[in-house]
Amino acid sequence: MSLENKNAVIYGAGGSIGSGAAKEFAARGARVFLTGRHEPALTKLADEIKETGGLAEVAVVDGLDEAAVDAHAASVVAEAGSLDISLNLVPRGDIQGIPLVEMSVEDYVRPITIGITTNFITARAAARHMITQGSGVILALDSGSAQGSPMMGATGSIDAALDTYIRNLAVEIGPHGVRALGIWVAGIPETFTPEKLSAVNNQLPASPEMVENVLNGLKEARMTKRSPRLAEVARTLAFLASDDAMGITGTFVNVTSMFPS
Repeated sequence: MSLENKNAVIYGAGGSIGSGAAKEFAARGARVFLTGRHEPALTKLADEIKETGGLAEVAVVDGLDEAAVDAHAASVVAEAGSLDISLNLVPRGDIQGIPLVEMSVEDYVRPITIGITTNFITARAAARHMITQGSGVILALDSGSAQGSPMMGATGSIDAALDTYIRNLAVEIGPHGVRALGIWVAGIPETFTPEKLSAVNNQLPASPEMVENVLNGLKEARMTKRSPRLAEVARTLAFLASDDAMGITGTFVNVTSMFPS
């Protein structure tokens, strides 16, 4: 499962999943272009990758800024010769744990607007170059909550929109040799902290005990009765981005094992 000579752009690379994916991609031979809004986290990650012999570049890019994303994609192609992998992990600002009838319009609409906008902008920028070169992979990630998940706020709605967008995009760009697909994943133990729990619901007591309770509840809800580890998620993304997965497109790989796909 090699990514040798591949150029991968990761949007929102400074987070836990972004860091894991970037290190996995680089370890398999890809040159990773790390983007996000906070330069220190990106530089720290790039330094860690370089210390192990990997290739990493850093750019401060807002995934919601159309002009900035287009310009960065063009610069990657100009510098590296191709844009082979595009992965969007930009945070959406989901609010959960509140009944829909009690949510504000702002809290409900925000993750939908951010989620679909950033994925559209980044996927479109990548697809334009990939169509020209006749190859490439666009990867998305959501929780798979479109199947019907109570108390998840707008998470199910934006997941449904993203699922549909990626599938439709795959149909359009497939004849050009470009793939679009994603993974469903949620509740990765190594990334689930009290701070992240507070971010989605500041009414919950964000303590280690509460985090443990949530993780145990998620584990019991999964078909396999186990939660995916960060390394497993990173390896899955690397596989989907590789030529070994050349026949896979227009779908979401179910890493959550919570909802039949």
